[in-house]
Amino acid sequence: MQYFSRDSDLAHRSDLTAQEIEQCYRVLEALREWQVASRALAEASKRYMKLNESDMRAIRMIIRATESGEIVTPKDVAHEVGISSASTTKLVDRLVAGGHLVRVPHPHDRRTTCLEVTESTRLSAHETIGRQHARRFSAAASLSADDREAVIRFLEALTDADTPQGELASS
Repeated sequence: MQYFSRDSDLAHRSDLTAQEIEQCYRVLEALREWQVASRALAEASKRYMKLNESDMRAIRMIIRATESGEIVTPKDVAHEVGISSASTTKLVDRLVAGGHLVRVPHPHDRRTTCLEVTESTRLSAHETIGRQHARRFSAAASLSADDREAVIRFLEALTDADTPQGELASS
């Protein structure tokens, strides 16, 4: 099935050949297929670890921070996940009860606690998400330096193109 309309009057194509236009659509289709695969992988990871999206984001952030030698508090989780302090308490309680996190005393502030990912959850994330990142890295490493630079420019341009503008920016 053809996903992208070939008849759009919004895309400027007058300076492209028919072959170049088709190649652009192939790029967009490949990107769409990668997004579908990436979403499927994220869903499979959540099912495997029995977690929701907010839980997964919190765990990934805590693992990254710990690897960098940073201390993580519930306030850090709230900021990363974009939820209220009450929702953060529920999230942390759920992850502690599920054996994914532990609360430990903050080394400098007795009024707060720090959060750490349990070793079993860290290993599970390493074996699932970590292996996927390694496969993605291998895909990038297989490109020539010039091709990697082209991909970087393309993805940066997509980021700019997908930044909400006009009415979308104000909603």
